Amino acid sequence: MASTSVTAKELFKAGAHFGHRTSYWHPKMAPYIHGQKGSVHIIDLIQTEQLLATATAAIEEIASQGKQVLFVGTKRQAKAIIKNHAERAGMPYVTERWLGGMLTNHQTMNARVAKMKKLESQMESGELADKYNKLEVQQFQEEIDSLRTIFGGISELSGVPGAIVIADVAEDHVAVAEAARLKVPIFAICDTNIDPTPVTYPIPANDDAINTIDLVVSTLATAVEQGAKTASAKTEAPEADKKEEK
Repeated sequence: MASTSVTAKELFKAGAHFGHRTSYWHPKMAPYIHGQKGSVHIIDLIQTEQLLATATAAIEEIASQGKQVLFVGTKRQAKAIIKNHAERAGMPYVTERWLGGMLTNHQTMNARVAKMKKLESQMESGELADKYNKLEVQQFQEEIDSLRTIFGGISELSGVPGAIVIADVAEDHVAVAEAARLKVPIFAICDTNIDPTPVTYPIPANDDAINTIDLVVSTLATAVEQGAKTASAKTEAPEADKKEEK
């Protein structure tokens, strides 16, 4: 299904082949390691190319079923990349910090999002300005800003997502654990220092290089975007048929 493909050469140019120091690695990443250069492990980019292609097709299929894909990247190098590509694909994202229960405690998360939306509405309508003094209104604005920072990216997340994309498994291990617990397919960049076992679709690559993160996340986001268009077309077709029948 996916028309987006990335070659080993492109991955090499992005610096995806550089793993961590050989003394700082996880044995379960051994199958994805080509060798070492000095004291650094070198990732087998032929495998990365193949696994990324598999992941791209799989995530497009998920999106084509009308399911949401949650993008997660809270490390400094990944924040802007995750936000930009998730927004492009029209999908929810988390970039500041993962709060325990974001996937498993919907009641609490929904309540916080609802509070944020209510305050935003009251601020925009002038209701808060009518009821409170300037200092109190400023305090409300600060609360809105704080809520937006944490919950803004998931304000339109409806229930458990169909998949989750993670830029750094070690950094966002709580997100990985929650997704695994709920059996949500995990698509993640896997550097040589992490255990890829919980990841459904591991993509062996350098998770510290901005160019690598951008290339992988961009590729997955494009596939999600294409899948979402397919889902939208499926929804529109029956509606068009109904109108013709009338």
